[in-house]
Amino acid sequence: MSVQTPAGESAAPWTAEVVSWGDGGGRVALQRDEGRVVTAEVSRCARGRLRLAYPVAAHDVEVRLPALVSTDDLTAVLRSVVGAVRRVNPECRKVLFAVERTTDAETTNAESTNAESASATIAAAEAAGFRYVVDVDLAEAELGLMVAEPEWVTAVDIDLDRVPGT
Repeated sequence: MSVQTPAGESAAPWTAEVVSWGDGGGRVALQRDEGRVVTAEVSRCARGRLRLAYPVAAHDVEVRLPALVSTDDLTAVLRSVVGAVRRVNPECRKVLFAVERTTDAETTNAESTNAESASATIAAAEAAGFRYVVDVDLAEAELGLMVAEPEWVTAVDIDLDRVPGT
């Protein structure tokens, strides 16, 4: 399955191809026009490291990108991965992307750089349609969870005088 980033969102669009998919998640291969390839690991939150971090739904997935260089790439890649996940798993309510957080009041220069990097990563994810939800503490890391949800999840009927379904 192939999903292309819409024109105008990146100088060179990324093409996403689901190379494996199963009950636990899968892998999405992303390729840029000039041949650069990145593999996104997609895992079901109910079976992965986030299973106890928030109220997980059965089809929620976490996207992990092990090898990206720039935040420009991150925005385009996340858009492509979300599109691929929604095509292969239309019941998915949440696509999550976790950002490592630094919370200590006293930070070294390296930690300060990580905090700035986390801010840039969050901004890139927001540009891809993700929104910040919550910070969680796992045994191995402190993470800021970003979520992309389809419109059918976020649509709200604000007509309080009407009973739904009538």
